Amino acid sequence: MVLPFLFVAPSEKRGRGMFTSEDIAAGTVIEVSPVIIMSRKERELLDQTLLHDYIFEWGEKKDMCCMALGYVPVYNHSYESNCEYEMDFEQEQISIKTVRQVNAGEQLFINYNGDWNDTKPVWFNAK
Repeated sequence: MVLPFLFVAPSEKRGRGMFTSEDIAAGTVIEVSPVIIMSRKERELLDQTLLHDYIFEWGEKKDMCCMALGYVPVYNHSYESNCEYEMDFEQEQISIKTVRQVNAGEQLFINYNGDWNDTKPVWFNAK
């Protein structure tokens, strides 16, 4: 499930990103995406490829990884994100939800650390 007013567009200095053409209220689930779950051994192989930047740690012990389908891999990182992601291990899916009002034309960001307000450094040079 992806809300119909979300779209992919060029994102300055970030390649592509997710945007909205309509205002979105805080607490709105904007996407629910199935995932492909992979083992630790498969993750070691993925870590040697470009896909490393698009996978998520997975499982209660974070001993696996997953590749989200849908648009989830297109959301860019921000330490001041306007969205958060939640993993549903039973349903094998990731949902994206707004953490504040998002205005039409705004880019949608998640914090790659998992918590929308986590300021730990990520594995790449982020602003």
